[in-house]
Amino acid sequence: MTEDFVELEDALVDLDRENRCGFSEVIYGEGKTADAIRRIALAQIERGIDAFATRVDSEKASAILPDLQKRAPRAYYNQVARTLRAPKPRAESDPALRRGKIAILTAGTSDLPVAEEARETALWTGADVVLIQDVGVAGPKRLIAKLPLVKDADAVVVVAGMEGALPSVVGGYVAVPVIAVPTSVGYGAAFGGIAAMLGMMNSCASNVVVVNIDAGFKAGYAAGLIAKRVAEAANGRAR
Repeated sequence: MTEDFVELEDALVDLDRENRCGFSEVIYGEGKTADAIRRIALAQIERGIDAFATRVDSEKASAILPDLQKRAPRAYYNQVARTLRAPKPRAESDPALRRGKIAILTAGTSDLPVAEEARETALWTGADVVLIQDVGVAGPKRLIAKLPLVKDADAVVVVAGMEGALPSVVGGYVAVPVIAVPTSVGYGAAFGGIAAMLGMMNSCASNVVVVNIDAGFKAGYAAGLIAKRVAEAANGRAR
């Protein structure tokens, strides 16, 4: 009988999450001690789970990473995204099988930390990911030039602050879900991302949905679920 969870000193690690929800449990690092993150991640690694933690600052990461790399040599820290990941060993994938694809776009370079969190999350889900930076509406020709990289994506994540207009523009060019991520980038009237969020929620592009302010993880996770389902359906047809 398989374990449903493992009980640690200050956490109940959900080992059955992938069976129920598509992907394994993710560690939210903000507010947790380095030791708590370490123990949860090691419990996952020991059971063959691809450990992934978000909102981990560099000081905590420096304390945790050496121990993770002893058990999972490919473990790494993305300082921009503030994510810590310990990928489990994977068998070579069949080149005949399709992998899901996610495109992530940023309106500006200032949105990159949130976009990187989305990118790391999408990679953790097993999707192929393309990141396209700095294609905001102030220079629309930049987006047009990059559209060929987006057209074959199964889901698109658009990260933008200020007035939050970019997801609506992207939504008018693609036939897949557009997951909009408002960021807290902007001057005073941006209200810490509220202006961008409201603009995105009022989008006239019918394929745009919105996650919380600066929630790159949520966008990457949702896009990963979409890409996974599309790939599974395609591979089923291929068989």
